Amino acid sequence: MKEPGTSSKILQGAFVLGIAMVLSKLIGTLQKIPLQNMGGDAVFGIYNTVYPLYTLIITVALAGFPSAIAKFVAEDAALGGHARSRQVIRIASAALICSGVFFGAAVYFGAPFIGMLIGNQSVVPALRASSLALLFVPLMTGLRGFFQGYQNMMPTAVSQIAEQSARVAVMIVLLVYLTSAGASAETIAAGALLGSAAGGAAGLLVMGGYWRGYARKGKHSGGAQAETHAKKERLRRSGGRLLLDLLKYALPVCLGALAISLVNLADTFTMPRLLKSGGAGEAGAMIQFGIYNRGMPVVQLVTMLATSLSVLFIPALAEAKATGDKRLIAERCRLSLRWFWLVGMAASIGIAVLAGPINVALYEDGTGTGVIRWIAFTAAGSALSIISAALLQGLGVVKAPALHLLAAAAAKTLLNLLLVPQLGISGAAIASVAAHFLAAALNIALLARTAGLRIRAGRASAKPAAILAGLALAAGAAMLAADALLSALGLHARLTAAAASLAGAAAGGAVFLVGAVQTRLLSEQELRMVPKVGAPLAGLLRKLRLLA
Repeated sequence: MKEPGTSSKILQGAFVLGIAMVLSKLIGTLQKIPLQNMGGDAVFGIYNTVYPLYTLIITVALAGFPSAIAKFVAEDAALGGHARSRQVIRIASAALICSGVFFGAAVYFGAPFIGMLIGNQSVVPALRASSLALLFVPLMTGLRGFFQGYQNMMPTAVSQIAEQSARVAVMIVLLVYLTSAGASAETIAAGALLGSAAGGAAGLLVMGGYWRGYARKGKHSGGAQAETHAKKERLRRSGGRLLLDLLKYALPVCLGALAISLVNLADTFTMPRLLKSGGAGEAGAMIQFGIYNRGMPVVQLVTMLATSLSVLFIPALAEAKATGDKRLIAERCRLSLRWFWLVGMAASIGIAVLAGPINVALYEDGTGTGVIRWIAFTAAGSALSIISAALLQGLGVVKAPALHLLAAAAAKTLLNLLLVPQLGISGAAIASVAAHFLAAALNIALLARTAGLRIRAGRASAKPAAILAGLALAAGAAMLAADALLSALGLHARLTAAAASLAGAAAGGAVFLVGAVQTRLLSEQELRMVPKVGAPLAGLLRKLRLLA
């Protein structure tokens, strides 16, 4: 039986952690813009080549331990114990420190070999800079898992903000210093990657402070003395067994996380080599890769929002499954897929229409605008993939979405090999769109079988098509009008582009919202079925007289 207030504590913790995740991801996404502005496309290309590999290595080094720590600590807390929780964090921390040192050394000393595999030696200094983060990040995330096990999300939230803030601050300071000193692109990119190590150190300091407070509180409260000496000895002797138990739970979690990293890693190990062999040379390949990545931060804002919202559907669907309400399961799945598809397509079309001014506003010139238009449509595929994976998880299907992402990574690699030699970075963008839609299609096909869901893609498609067409026309017209007006006033090109982008986004968004309401694309009853946010939003729209 749950203690009074446990549910509210969990909800409060989830809210705090959700806000922190959104803020930290927002900081992490937007920091790429000053990176390109100050460092240029070559630095941007090196950074975006190394960072997915760094993410993969961090995932391997963590080996799923943070989730395992949280699970084992939560179980011990439910039984009123403390000794096993302390033993879990001791063993896991030792394993994480050893793992971080091992993989950090492997990346540092193996950087030239990794550069050879990538096909570009200019990434070596950045790889070595990123390896230093492995001294801090594994232990930091292990401590986060410990406090999450006690449903205390505040340490994780504070450390995430501290980590991202320190990472971006150090990166910008080094960018300013190195660019003013006339450093090479390789050195500047390495300086940017040093920010990851600084962020890891800052996050670890925060978690260390929380751990010190927890340990001091434990001494004063005498919680540890509640365990008998004999029980402590028995727990101590079973440390090896506990490590095996941790690994059994942790490794499947690690494999699932690896699948997500591998989709991004396909570009790292194919594009620099393919672009170089196409005659661009090492430096030219990095410049091209940097241009290719210009559209990513904007699309990542959409996927970040989709990820944050998708979390709401997992418990709602699990609850419907527990009650055995098959009709409710099917309705929630259908509603979720329809609206994530529509919102994803609206974002994709909006970014594609406004790609020109967005490019100039963020990166000073229009180079690669055509590529951004292709990359824009990964937003729709990603949104569908994210929500369908969340719905499957809510129904208890956990492994399949990871396997589907592995299939998408394989498809992305194959399509890169086929399209990049013919179409350059536009070919890689097309491959990304295809890979994300493949993952979404595989998830939806399985979801249809699992939830008894009938997909009626062709039915009633005229209304959504008309609304999306109206969005494109409104965004384009507002963009052109704002650009013409502000250019005539002699405003700076980047400010003009930024204003035109915002005007187009506002006009397109307004047409989409009004069109959806006026055509009854979403009824009030359907809106209220959206977990957490549906009922308040329906109430607001009713007050504004936008719902009948």
